[in-house]
Amino acid sequence: MNEEFKSFTAPFTSSGRSAIVPRPPWHYAGWLMNVAITCDTSHGTALVSPALGRLTGNGCIHFADWQATTDGSELIDPVYAQYRETIVIVEIERPDGKLYNFCPFIWVDQDISLIRGLLQGWPKKIGATHLTRSLPIDHVAAAPLKAGTRMGGTLTVKGRRLIEANLELTGKEGVPLGFLANRTIGTIGWPDLTRPALNPELVWVLPDIQGKVSSGWYDADAAIKTLPHPVEELSLLGELKAAGASVGWAGITVVGAQPLLL
Repeated sequence: MNEEFKSFTAPFTSSGRSAIVPRPPWHYAGWLMNVAITCDTSHGTALVSPALGRLTGNGCIHFADWQATTDGSELIDPVYAQYRETIVIVEIERPDGKLYNFCPFIWVDQDISLIRGLLQGWPKKIGATHLTRSLPIDHVAAAPLKAGTRMGGTLTVKGRRLIEANLELTGKEGVPLGFLANRTIGTIGWPDLTRPALNPELVWVLPDIQGKVSSGWYDADAAIKTLPHPVEELSLLGELKAAGASVGWAGITVVGAQPLLL
């Protein structure tokens, strides 16, 4: 181990100040729009190794507006703290019958979050997410958390619209969905350019999460639509259908990860 360089990630310098990502703990808080989905399972083995499990046909798409910090310094220079992302979650049944979540696709607009996600096994790529924010005032532009309020979320990847969602709040209490409701398995795999003919060996991990909090969730009816894309493989999940939705605020702290025992 080279103790002369303190960087957790590249660039590697003696101070570590310019590293893309500092070491954990990583604290996250954000506004989330969560759409429960049902999906086609016929192409499940193209997304999930049979050794890991099988698709159940349930899942969730999260549109998230986050800010994150390590020691609080990012919050006073928010270009380092804020980002938005779209997260596709599928539910899988493990060979022992237990249910977990798995993330086959995720898109983010910030390099810090992208690298931090890859380290955790979240397959992040660059994409542009937009979602309606609810603000704590009673005004037509504030999208107040009451029955009849309408919201939307979109994802655009490489200039092409990929996902659209529309929600309408019901006024009822909602529930946590997707990664907010169950643990999500990550896939870590880094290629070795000294052996470029070989695929990376995959390692499955579970995040070590502490300090999980939420505002409570607000129920919504939802519709979701996906569009064709020349590269992204979201179509492997077939036609997505909304099966419920919720919105709210959440906070978590990630302190590391644990290997998943197969």
